Formats: sequence, structure tokens, C-alpha cells
Amino acid sequence: MQDRPTALELLRAIRDLLEKEILPALDDLRLRYQTLIAANVLRMLEREIPGEEERLRAELRRLHDLLGLPRAKPPDEAARLRRLVLDANQELTDRIRRGLADTGPWRARVLAHVRAAVEDKLRVNNPRQLEAFLAELDRPTPGDPPRTSGTPSGGDP
Repeated sequence: MQDRPTALELLRAIRDLLEKEILPALDDLRLRYQTLIAANVLRMLEREIPGEEERLRAELRRLHDLLGLPRAKPPDEAARLRRLVLDANQELTDRIRRGLADTGPWRARVLAHVRAAVEDKLRVNNPRQLEAFLAELDRPTPGDPPRTSGTPSGGDP
């Protein structure tokens, strides 16, 4: 394992090169667009790498609670942890497809979980879009009753 440069430092260096040196020198609009996409992907990786395992452990914990699965100590190996989260999400989607979340109290728990999961993913992939979505949820709609302090915004989860 290398001490320096770290993976994040390498990503930032490549992104800086793309944005500060290569992008300004490009005249071809298609190449400029592709370079902007590449820089954005690097920016997402810069946000994803720190705390990834913590986010995966938290998601696995929430999924196990939601699905009623026994909790076990999450693996230390990142690839195995990703696989467990993927498997638990597959179980959730299977239950949703079978109609188990169509009605009842579990439906509200599923909706709350999905909303939290989408927010977590947007926080990494597109934080500006998350801010816009949350602002939209906080905006009152005509005909809605006034909100009181302590009432969650956005209605049902």
C-alpha cells in the first residue's frame, strides 16, 4: 500500500489536469463534453471513496432491520460487504415485486427506506440535485394545510 499519493490525491490530480489544462485547450465540442463527463465522474469518485464502507455498513443494517433478517457482524472485506448489500437490496426488490409493500405498515417503512437510500446516493453522485429535491419537498403546495413545527416536510415518507 502506498502512503502518498493517496487514491483521492491521484483522482484530484487527474481531474485538475482535465479541468485546468486539457479542457481549456480543446476546441472540439464533443471532446469538451466528454472531458467534462470524465471530470464529473472523477468528482463523484472523490466523494464516494471516503466513508464508502461506513455507508455500506449502515445500508446493510437498515436493510436487515427492514427485511427482518438476522444481524451479523459485517465483513471487513469491502467486496464482500458490497455483495451483501446488493443481495439484501435484491431481496427487497423481490418482496416489492411480489406486492408485499403495496399496503400496510411495511409499505411506509419501505418508502422511508427507499427515500433515505436515494438521498444517500444523491449525496455522493449529485449533491446539487439532492439540495434541489429537498428544497422542492420543503416548498408548500397550494391547498396544503400549513405545516407546524416538528412536522416532517414532504408528507408521507
